[in-house]
Amino acid sequence: MTIDPILLEVLRNRLDAIADEMELTLLKSAASPIVKEGLDASAALFNTRGETIAQAAAIPIHLGALQFAAQRIVRAFPPEGMREGDAFLLNDPYDGGTHLPDITLAVPVMADGRAVALACTMCHHQDVGGRTPGSVPTDATELYQEGVIIPPTQLFRGGELDENLFRLLTRNVRLPEVFTGDLMAQVAAGRLGGVRLRELLAAHGADTVVACIEELLARAERLTRAQIEAIPDGDYAFEDRLDDDGVNIGKPVKIAVTLRVRGSAMTFDFTGSDPQVRGPFNSVPASTMSAVYYAVRAISDASIPNNGGCFRAVDAVLPEGTIVNPRPPAPVSCRTATIKRIADTILGALVGALPGKMPAASSGTLLVMAFGGRDPETGRPFVASELAAGGMGARPDKDGIDVIETDVSNCMNIPVESVEMNFPLRIPRVRLWRGSGGAGRFRGGLGLEKVFEATTTDVMVSHRGERFASSPWPLEGGAPGARARAFILRKDGTREDLPSKKMIVLHPGDQLWEYIAGGAGYGDPLERDPAAVLADVLDGKIASAEDYGVVLTPDRTAVDEVKTKERRRALAARRASGGGR
Repeated sequence: MTIDPILLEVLRNRLDAIADEMELTLLKSAASPIVKEGLDASAALFNTRGETIAQAAAIPIHLGALQFAAQRIVRAFPPEGMREGDAFLLNDPYDGGTHLPDITLAVPVMADGRAVALACTMCHHQDVGGRTPGSVPTDATELYQEGVIIPPTQLFRGGELDENLFRLLTRNVRLPEVFTGDLMAQVAAGRLGGVRLRELLAAHGADTVVACIEELLARAERLTRAQIEAIPDGDYAFEDRLDDDGVNIGKPVKIAVTLRVRGSAMTFDFTGSDPQVRGPFNSVPASTMSAVYYAVRAISDASIPNNGGCFRAVDAVLPEGTIVNPRPPAPVSCRTATIKRIADTILGALVGALPGKMPAASSGTLLVMAFGGRDPETGRPFVASELAAGGMGARPDKDGIDVIETDVSNCMNIPVESVEMNFPLRIPRVRLWRGSGGAGRFRGGLGLEKVFEATTTDVMVSHRGERFASSPWPLEGGAPGARARAFILRKDGTREDLPSKKMIVLHPGDQLWEYIAGGAGYGDPLERDPAAVLADVLDGKIASAEDYGVVLTPDRTAVDEVKTKERRRALAARRASGGGR
């Protein structure tokens, strides 16, 4: 079939728009703050092989995971047996999922009595049972402690809800109404995707649309391979570490990768990574590959179609029984931190492959915490979530952005007003963490300082941070970003310093103080524009101009250019003589 290039581009944009509308429907219909305000959900369309056709502008951490889930569903439920009104779901990390709170729901799109596509959503549910509120216990030692496990399962048959299955699910969660609201929002989003795709099929013909989809997949593969061919053949290795696994506190966990570029193909080899850990920071292949796919997209031209064709040129070696490919029933609930460190490791390898083009390390964490207990006013359980970011690493040509989710995460923080209105919590302080961005010709983005206070009842907290033990790494002579830290300030004034991961309890009046790491710097701080240093001082982003060799006037409102030149010459001479910075 000859494909009209104009029609091809029209259909490409229509498919992307359908995925975006599915995403918006899910976010606007959801019941939980983590979805409707934190935006922890994704939507995509897949062909009947489970390859991504189009994905909403959502969360990269779901980029590979949704494709794994779609492929598992079509293996469990062959498309030729699907009917109008069916819907399928799963969350089993060892059978197509990632971690138990992320539930995938797939709706087949029917045309002429046969399934031609799947409309899928993935949504982080506020609670799916398990031993702690929020289903992310930082000290879990097996999957069974983390919540209800759903293998590939049929939820709707011909439009009829499986009431027995649904009762089983809602009976195993702490917030059945919220769970129901979010799950039905997923159903609505999937059905809307089906309606919109059928409109497209009716307008242009099923054969034409399917042929165009296949061409878009092939085009994405060709263009991605062309991008890879521009990278010199070679092996590019890097390693980084998690602070620990939440159980063996203080024992770092190594993630190692060797990026092998050969012609138009890339292989990400994780041989050398540490064995799977006892705590819940293991990453199953669907999660690990999300970081791999993110990296491929991050170095690709934005004009390349965002579909499964991009990943045909990409392979990975994931040694079984390691942190990047654990054996069941290893716990995985806190794998977000691991995926972000995998992304850091891959980006570090890409520094060697693409010199001068990659940024310094970002904060290396998304502070994902769950707060739970029993509301004294209603007597019912509550679960609140937090999604807080640190600083972006500085780039080769500009500063890092302050307090922004980077690489595989793309959520929003939960607004203070929402938390304080709905839960027995108060947030008395949220501000940029002054001085946390690494110095450099371009400065790392600032991290976040945030305080949580229990008000009227005891609150259990799944505290899971990162970069407490190691700093975000700089490039080209920059300085590392500030390490994260946290402590509890008890009502009686005593202070308890915390490791990066711990289950804790806040009593009324106790405060949890969180400092999320800043991004690392890029380039020599002595080469930073003195005017930019002055602006940072005036804005309160840095406490002093000393790291940059900049001398300000006594009233700190201007740069003393003569003394700055003298100071920088002296610092450069001291470095040259081996005196350090």
